[in-house]
Amino acid sequence: MSDYLTGIKEFLNSEVIPLEQENLPYSELLVKLIDLRDQVKSAGWWLPQLPGEVGGMGLSLEQFGPISEILGGCPYGHFVFNCQAPDAGNMEILIEHGTPEQKEKYLQPLLKGDIRSCFAMTEPDTAGSNPILLATTATADGDDYVINGHKWFASSADGAEFAIVMLQTDPENENVHQRASQIIVPMNIPGIEFVRNIPIMGVAGEGYFSHGELKFNNVRVPKSSILGSEGAGFSIAQDRLGPGRIHHCMRWIGICERAFGMMCERAMSREISPGKSLATKQTIQNWIAESRAEINASRLMVLDAANRIDTVGAHKAKVEISTIKFFVSNVLMNVLDRAIQVHGALGITSDTLLSHWYTHERGARIYDGADEVHKSNVAREILKSY
Repeated sequence: MSDYLTGIKEFLNSEVIPLEQENLPYSELLVKLIDLRDQVKSAGWWLPQLPGEVGGMGLSLEQFGPISEILGGCPYGHFVFNCQAPDAGNMEILIEHGTPEQKEKYLQPLLKGDIRSCFAMTEPDTAGSNPILLATTATADGDDYVINGHKWFASSADGAEFAIVMLQTDPENENVHQRASQIIVPMNIPGIEFVRNIPIMGVAGEGYFSHGELKFNNVRVPKSSILGSEGAGFSIAQDRLGPGRIHHCMRWIGICERAFGMMCERAMSREISPGKSLATKQTIQNWIAESRAEINASRLMVLDAANRIDTVGAHKAKVEISTIKFFVSNVLMNVLDRAIQVHGALGITSDTLLSHWYTHERGARIYDGADEVHKSNVAREILKSY
């Protein structure tokens, strides 16, 4: 293991993971996490997903993968290193598509960790897997756009400084992929209604750990707020989502590894009759073996997809990206379910992280493209050669 991977793992185990047991209010937790961010900066691990010229570690996507896996083993890991969604994706598209003024106002504070952001694309009344059906609009009015619409699952909107909103600017364009644009919208301007943090299986969350519902009521922003060019929203989204799915998959593998370790420890320590532990049962042994194989396979598939993106770009790695998205999300749920079952009643309590992950990661098979969509995409691409 590279020196920085060893150091990051030791730091996570000694400084970040212990916070899981403190059960702090969000405001107190945030103070401690920000203090840890200063340590990460001092160690040279800040922004591991970004190039050196913007203050990152300058790693390739394939090199970042193992870091993301390590950080995924703790709910706070990515936040402490400033490589958490949705900020990480917003940084990437601002670097690629932002104007100098946008970079100065929005990107630089994000890179420093001074502010947070959110990304508002999904809508409650349109098919989330089909961005060309967006109902939110931005209508030109002189030098401004006037935005109206309804968004939800704008993750981390609670406390965000700005949102990048995907919406329709040219709904009549014959090319459906050129109807949408992405516009930067400050969260403190008139017309933005913060409806709520959406409860996820009963848990609404707070601040960074939340999913916001927003309404835009005649929100007025200057035309200079557009990201890239008008009609480029779909293309920019594809630039964002490809590498983003790699980030998610490596994070899920980190969760799998942590849950796998917990499952094995429980199997060895839980006595079910005198002198016999759960680990003596063949069903438990099967689950351990199957989980190990699935996690290993997932890791190799994700690193292969990352290598392909690094080599030829995300647009030419669509099959690999879609394949890992549905495969690894299902491995995640398999491993978590087995670990919960091995823990018995303890597994469904909040005394372990298993119930937290099961609650918040069930969405892995839905967000960034539902399993069924990705499977269809993969099959269509394969069948083209036949």
